Amino acid sequence: MPISKFRFGPFEADLKAAELRKDGARLRLQLQPFQVLVTLLECPREVVTREQLRQRLWPQDTFVDFDHGLNTAINKVRDVLGDSAANPRYVETIAKRGYRFLGDVTAIQDQAGGTTASLVRPNGPEVDGTQESSTYGVQQPEKSELPRASRRTARTLFALAQIMYMSFYLSALFRLERLEQSARVAWDGAGHIMYVLYLFTALVGIAVRLYLITATAFDYHLLGEKYRVLFPALFALDMFWALSPFLIADRIGLGLALGATAALIYMPFAQRVLARMIAQRA
Repeated sequence: MPISKFRFGPFEADLKAAELRKDGARLRLQLQPFQVLVTLLECPREVVTREQLRQRLWPQDTFVDFDHGLNTAINKVRDVLGDSAANPRYVETIAKRGYRFLGDVTAIQDQAGGTTASLVRPNGPEVDGTQESSTYGVQQPEKSELPRASRRTARTLFALAQIMYMSFYLSALFRLERLEQSARVAWDGAGHIMYVLYLFTALVGIAVRLYLITATAFDYHLLGEKYRVLFPALFALDMFWALSPFLIADRIGLGLALGATAALIYMPFAQRVLARMIAQRA
């Protein structure tokens, strides 16, 4: 009997309508990413190679950039599922081989007078039944250490953090002579070197923050992964600018400068959490 639907967690893939639903609500997913998802659902807990996906979805006489097309399709699947390549709940990347669907899948088969559920168990036989289909084999949501907040809230806070850093950079560049004077007062003999470093990192920081603000505004689906790659360099940049309150310590006082520095040291870790929340649709 042909399979008409796959169910996993709160999701349902309707093969006849080529639609993915979550708790009954239809999700926007193009046909090609949907077909990739179905291919993975047919073999839960098994590795589906990139070559198998190519043969099924990209015939040899089709002249396309297969690698780019498959990567885009997988990213769209992860995006609609709220999944992450770094911490996968549904789609796991097997390096240099392919992909694997994690968790249990319930296959719903059409039958005259109704439907039956075939519970797909990893490395085991299929079990037919009508009562178990709504409970058995459904992947339960994993507990996450991330804070509970909407994705929109996480995106807003992440963008505000980038705007805050942008204001630092622009304020420093607004009057370069004042920046150099403050660096000499704060760092004495190393003042000129610190001035050059602040000038250079401000220019680099503006470009990076503009990229992050734009990616957040357009809800770029790879923002989480891109930020993870950028994080080591951004961490060094943010730690350097965490010392910037000492440039104005003569005006705000040493105590306030120390407090501001402590807050800025925390910011890279807060941004990393927000980026993960965005990627996982927390």
